[in-house]
Amino acid sequence: MTHEQGEWERIIAENPGHSAWYIDRFRGLAERGEDIVGEARLVDAMVGRGATILDAGCGPGRLGGYLHRVGHVVVGVDVDPALIAAAEADHPGPTWVAGNLADLDRPERFDVIVCAGNVVTFVAPSTRVDILRRFADHLDLDGRAVVGFGAGRGYPFAEFLDDARTAGLVPDVLLSSWDLRPFTDDSGFLVAVLRRS
Repeated sequence: MTHEQGEWERIIAENPGHSAWYIDRFRGLAERGEDIVGEARLVDAMVGRGATILDAGCGPGRLGGYLHRVGHVVVGVDVDPALIAAAEADHPGPTWVAGNLADLDRPERFDVIVCAGNVVTFVAPSTRVDILRRFADHLDLDGRAVVGFGAGRGYPFAEFLDDARTAGLVPDVLLSSWDLRPFTDDSGFLVAVLRRS
């Protein structure tokens, strides 16, 4: 299906080298020993070993690769084929798929869907509710979706939470960081742990 172009697609259309820069950036951070998997540690703490996890907007695989290494069954989906190729090269084991999250149609049902790295602010606004609905449709009965993004990126937190409700997802927990700080009206970041309504 054809969708409105998202922000990530616009960026790489204008700058074809952007994907390579992004891949190199995270490879460099990893080589320097920087912590690039904090989001994945939170997700890992939410489930027992062997959980099925969707890394939605997986990029070059930093989170899905970690979650696979600690014992989970991981599928990663990203719209950028260059990022999927990097994920396959750097993190063998998970299933990596190039595709638009608005078209998500997997046979699995997931214990957790993690959507980190401001992904929801890079998708086309016209696809936001569709993507969240796809998340709800792909969650196991007791599954949860964890979505994190920053303020000031064109997607107000209240609008996101309204879209989630429209898509059949309601908040379990709202945090202001991946290290479990509580969400407040002044928070500059949102980590929403959502379940099916």
